[in-house]
Amino acid sequence: MAGALIDLHPDRLFPAEPTQRAIARRLYGCVSDLPILSPHGHTDPAWFSRNEPFADPASLLVVPDHYLFRMLYSRGVNLDELGVPRSDGTRPDVAMRDVWRTFARHYYLFRGTPSFLWLEATFRTVFGLHERLGEANADEYYDCIAEQLATDAFRPRALLDRFGIELIATTEAATDALEYHRALQGTPWADRVITTFRPDDVVDPDRADFRRKVEQLGELTGEDCGRWDGYLAGLRQRRALFKSLGATATDHGHITARTADLDRAACERLLQRCLAGSASTEEREQFRAQMLTEMAAMSLDDGLVMQIHPGAWRNHNPSLFAQYGRDKGADIPTPTGFVEQLKPLLDRFGNETRLTVILFTLDETAYSRELAPLAGHYPALLLGPPWWFHDSPEGMLRYRERITETAGFYNTAGFNDDTRAFLSIPARHDVARRVDAAFLARLVADHRLAEDDAQEIAQDLAYGLAKRAYRLGNHGS
Repeated sequence: MAGALIDLHPDRLFPAEPTQRAIARRLYGCVSDLPILSPHGHTDPAWFSRNEPFADPASLLVVPDHYLFRMLYSRGVNLDELGVPRSDGTRPDVAMRDVWRTFARHYYLFRGTPSFLWLEATFRTVFGLHERLGEANADEYYDCIAEQLATDAFRPRALLDRFGIELIATTEAATDALEYHRALQGTPWADRVITTFRPDDVVDPDRADFRRKVEQLGELTGEDCGRWDGYLAGLRQRRALFKSLGATATDHGHITARTADLDRAACERLLQRCLAGSASTEEREQFRAQMLTEMAAMSLDDGLVMQIHPGAWRNHNPSLFAQYGRDKGADIPTPTGFVEQLKPLLDRFGNETRLTVILFTLDETAYSRELAPLAGHYPALLLGPPWWFHDSPEGMLRYRERITETAGFYNTAGFNDDTRAFLSIPARHDVARRVDAAFLARLVADHRLAEDDAQEIAQDLAYGLAKRAYRLGNHGS
């Protein structure tokens, strides 16, 4: 291969100013080799349960990664060309090598994006490739990666060890069979690959399959989920099952952060109208709002950490959704409020020290105005890291600048990678550790923080805070 070289400069993402850069180097040196905790992610549990070789470079690195194909789609690349399965379950008639060639031909589109940082690090450090991917060397890249993927050293469990991933959490729907997590029970991997309870399928009446999923919840639990009390009992039963299979957290991808605290009769009426398909837009939102409060109550009982990440207009492109279904790069951030929206939940549970609710946002304007003051007061709240569109060096710095003065470092939940792209996990954590080192270096250089304190904070941001926030205990150790 002949072309531009991948440049992984040892000082990448550190400040250009010499004094701060020297401090950042020292701080990064304290955290660069710490184990990785990935307590919020979307990798396929079948990978770790079956431990089979990955099929090919394209199906591993391109097809599951909506960060990549949303950019490619924006410049006119059809998702069929990228091998993305259609909503009816069929797959485009395209060879994976051709998918890779398409990706390589458009690789320049990712310049300046966090995806470019992650990919460059993955190609160089995971596969030992030195020259930058492009159309001319696409086949050589494909063959080199495919050859390595066929070896035992690149099976999923071996990569967990190689990457230093102490724990990884996948995310499953409330009605998921959980067969892969069940298969891991009784093995050393059961404590390293855990599940997360994601009940959106049975609490969001906007979903076309909502009624069918609630009926399935009843079938799985033996509860009358067509009635409010049975519905809640079914949810409690599924949470208990998830917890028995290692779950320490729940995950809630609601449209807004709105919560409610309605009486039982009102809840029963809402459930009936939602199941009948006759609920208005406001009633459907009120139902979701009530369910966030119900989930908080259940978390107080069973100890599962609650994650709320509102603010995404899901499936904004209707024709793309019709062809390919959910999670295909068409989710767009929206303005999101928290102070008024969370008040019913916080009135009941905000002062509970036994409850942990981790808040994420796609609306950066809420950082200093709403989120930092809320987390800086209520014992039940922690702030999740910059998420999704803001999982970038600039997004991480903006986050630290806007929330630290009010919430500090210890009302945050550390870093999580929130990804389906398994091989990018080390690179994502490395970026976060470098950016935090850069931020802390500025505080040290400004004589606002002693360097030994900064070292301790850097270690907590990289590892300790996530372990405590997600109540991981001995998981993965």
